[in-house]
Amino acid sequence: MSAYLQPHRIVLIAIGVGIVVWCAVSLNWTWLATPKYLDVLPLAIWRTIWLTVVTMALGMVLAIGLGFAQAAGPAYLAIPARMYCSVIRGTPLLLQLWLLYYGLGSVFAQFPEIRESFLWPILRQAWPYAVLALTLSVAGYEGEVMRGAFKGVPNGQLEAARAMGVPRFTTFRRIWLPQALHRALPTIGGEAVLQMKSTPLVATITVVDIYSLAKRVTQDTFIVYEPLLLLALVYMILAGGIVLFFRWLESRLPVKTA
Repeated sequence: MSAYLQPHRIVLIAIGVGIVVWCAVSLNWTWLATPKYLDVLPLAIWRTIWLTVVTMALGMVLAIGLGFAQAAGPAYLAIPARMYCSVIRGTPLLLQLWLLYYGLGSVFAQFPEIRESFLWPILRQAWPYAVLALTLSVAGYEGEVMRGAFKGVPNGQLEAARAMGVPRFTTFRRIWLPQALHRALPTIGGEAVLQMKSTPLVATITVVDIYSLAKRVTQDTFIVYEPLLLLALVYMILAGGIVLFFRWLESRLPVKTA
């Protein structure tokens, strides 16, 4: 028998299929055919994906700088970077989101120069603050991860590069950064899943994602379990996709040492 078809796995698969069939047959899914919700569903799912991908990408760019500053930077860079990571990791993401949206957004509104500029149609919306808050959160958490990853690269390779006269930026680009990313990749993959599951918080500042759509269905129809089950299914599929992508990336990403 194949290693993937062990008896306990067959039983679990059968139970899972049974639960899915029971939910599909016994529960009320008529609301899903309503154009009011069906038309918004793809956009809501896409917004969840978009928020995850964009904020992870921007956050990792900042995290690399924060991690490198703590691992090898001078004190005037390392100390602020360490303080930033401590503040972000020590405060709830919801609090950070509200401080940016209600605090920074209110400050912008007090300046006529900003209200009359071309940026105001963007700054008056909620999604820029959602992107900023999620990006800063990723940077704070992954900055610590990258600090450990940079320090985990064998110092002998860096000393050998310096002895051979390799420029510092080339050493960073071809030796230090690739190995640090490879070491941190499993943790980054886990953070991407957590980031995706943190996106429902943006519904508190009126950004429409898959969670806010499920909440709207419940408020309009008083149907509770079906929207939540659909929400759980979407998140499970997205999380599975993220895990598979990072496993593929781990197998494909070369570790450059020269």
